[in-house]
Amino acid sequence: MKTIAYYISDYGFGHAARSVALIRQLLKMVKDVRVIICHSFALQFLRESLQGENRIVFRTLETDIGYVLRKDSIEPDIEKLIVEYEKYLKKWSSLIEQERDYLQTNGIDFVISDISAFPFEAAYMLGIPSLGISNFTWHTAYQGLIADSLLLEPLKEAYEKMTYFFSLAGSQEPDWGMQGTKQFGFFARNVDSNEVNRIRKFVNPTGDQFVVFFGLGMKIDIEQLERLPIWDSPNCTFIVSSNVQVQRPNVFSIPKDYIESQHYIAVADLIISKPGWGIVSEAGCACKPLLILDRQMMKEDQHTISYLKENHLCKTMTWNELHHFVINEEFANELKSPHTHDSDFLVNQADIISKEILQVLRTKN
Repeated sequence: MKTIAYYISDYGFGHAARSVALIRQLLKMVKDVRVIICHSFALQFLRESLQGENRIVFRTLETDIGYVLRKDSIEPDIEKLIVEYEKYLKKWSSLIEQERDYLQTNGIDFVISDISAFPFEAAYMLGIPSLGISNFTWHTAYQGLIADSLLLEPLKEAYEKMTYFFSLAGSQEPDWGMQGTKQFGFFARNVDSNEVNRIRKFVNPTGDQFVVFFGLGMKIDIEQLERLPIWDSPNCTFIVSSNVQVQRPNVFSIPKDYIESQHYIAVADLIISKPGWGIVSEAGCACKPLLILDRQMMKEDQHTISYLKENHLCKTMTWNELHHFVINEEFANELKSPHTHDSDFLVNQADIISKEILQVLRTKN
């Protein structure tokens, strides 16, 4: 039995959701692999998503700080981010030592991280092969937000110790990994067509509504959402995450205990979201049009948006423009105009990536 220590970023649910897609696929493919999930923020979501699988161990561990956003905004709070990041760096050496001891004590054969940095240092110390998988690294994400490049050196040095790096759609990362970088497209959790039909009948029973999935991420708490004019768009029904407090007859909130949100995305005619890779990927795999809220200051976002625009997969809008936006018939009809893509372009690559992971695991062990 091979043991994988799987580290998942603590920023939001996107990293957790895409990790679920890969872990489900890995455990389905082979019987001689067990996974220790190291994470804290969305640990309950991970437990519920992967319940009933006795080859998974859940370990509570704070993996990274992610972004820090301004109050009632989707924009970063740079001053607070620097304060939090400097606190994080003070723990850096002890985090690495802690993980080195953990990996050694628990007989870890392989380390995967999406995309916390310090586990790569610990794995490197012990000669354990490691794999980073992401559309970005925190080193690149913080460039432009944290001006002092010396502060980012620990992250850079850690990512340079990855054995492999699987670069995901939209990534503009350098060639990390001592054994090189491989490129992959979108992947997401599988969709059950029966569940999609059930939700569709619930939110759009007459079939004459334009259904909009409005998702800003579970770490965003914006009080003024209720006042946006978009909710008054004619012939529109909205699906929102459970943290969006908008009370309207045409707004359906995903239940707090419902964990397979990809089914709601598959129901929608339009996805409105910040450019988080998780929701973008689920929309892409479901061939849904995207209206992306553009954040100019965030490199990760700009790389994802560039990729989407190059492939005619999204329109963009600023946060300020959203405050005056209403979906009219012309806009809805324009979205329905089909774009043609290569037949393999939007295929869910969870299966392909999982096979590559297993190949690396077998080769290195």
